[in-house]
Amino acid sequence: MRLLDIPLAYSIRNLWVRRMTTILTAMGMALVVYVFAAVLMLDAGLRNTLVSTGEPDNMVVTRQGSVTEVQSSIDRGQASIVSQFPEVASFIEPLASRETVVLINLKKRDTGKASNVVVRGLDETGRGMRRQVKVVEGRACRPGSEEIMVGVASSRQFQGLGLGESVRFGGRDWRVVGLFDGGRSGFDSEIWADGEVLRQSFRRTTYSSLVVRLMDPSQAESFRNRVTSDPRLPLSAKSERQYYEDQSESLSRFIKILGLTLTVIFSIGAVIGATITMQSAVATRVAEIGTLRALGFQRSAILLAFLAESVALSLVGGVIGLSLASLMQSFEFSTTNFQSFSELSFGFLLTPSIVIQSLVFSVAMGVAGGMLPAIRASRIAIVEALRAA
Repeated sequence: MRLLDIPLAYSIRNLWVRRMTTILTAMGMALVVYVFAAVLMLDAGLRNTLVSTGEPDNMVVTRQGSVTEVQSSIDRGQASIVSQFPEVASFIEPLASRETVVLINLKKRDTGKASNVVVRGLDETGRGMRRQVKVVEGRACRPGSEEIMVGVASSRQFQGLGLGESVRFGGRDWRVVGLFDGGRSGFDSEIWADGEVLRQSFRRTTYSSLVVRLMDPSQAESFRNRVTSDPRLPLSAKSERQYYEDQSESLSRFIKILGLTLTVIFSIGAVIGATITMQSAVATRVAEIGTLRALGFQRSAILLAFLAESVALSLVGGVIGLSLASLMQSFEFSTTNFQSFSELSFGFLLTPSIVIQSLVFSVAMGVAGGMLPAIRASRIAIVEALRAA
């Protein structure tokens, strides 16, 4: 007899015969795969939110050593020098946005607890450089006015940020005249105001960052070298996408460590459950195993048949877990970004890579849980098995 002479249908049929045990064990594995996939989806959603915040041909210039825009400071002379670099695109004037970023404390609508919100001061040029941002209600704030635009996520979460409402910060009352959709980017969690008015309100004479549009994205390295090599400029430059991706590192690391720790703990229980299930299957089918051996099936064929049962069981759990995890894409998650210390909203994102990783993980649990019972089944002697019958 060859190794594969025992058909796969034999293993599947035995799972159906013990369907109640199969369902309970599969649901345990489904829970583990659900947690595993949800962690990866949350991390993917975070990275997608922050990476999509950046444009491929935009560069963010900040002070050397600063981790966030809030910590950075660029004076007007330095901003003028950088905006005149030959790599910077221009349309009458250089496409450069001199931006000021501050954190304010507002209360959440649902809990009343206070949290930090990013307020970005910029002008029409800066708004135009963010192609993914669209005004969905109201209008853009007028230059020189105490008007603000609010991202849709911040408007839902914080008091005073609904269209037509007012909020006080920087010693002034600001009226919400527009809501904008940032395309599920980090801008959805921000407030936008006129840059000059915001700097006056917070008594700032410098900018937090300078965002420039390159003539060609391939000039990014040339522009970066020009900024860092100029002795007049204690500044650094990154592509906008890279800048925001770096902002996700601390929170991403925390999500992965916490989530994967829980996954490991749960997976141990799931593997033990699968082992118990398969051990029980072996114990109740000793005579059947002996019959198969008497018919000429090799030990390796018996081992493979029982291992196939365990893997099939884990795949059922994996598919159920993935199906449940996919439903999380309709939910939005909000937490503090450890890098910027501001509230950030992002969702769960299921990608093909996560689907593959989750199914491979479920198969690995099936192999781990079924290997020992399968080895035990393959080692049962024919005489011993037939005596048990």
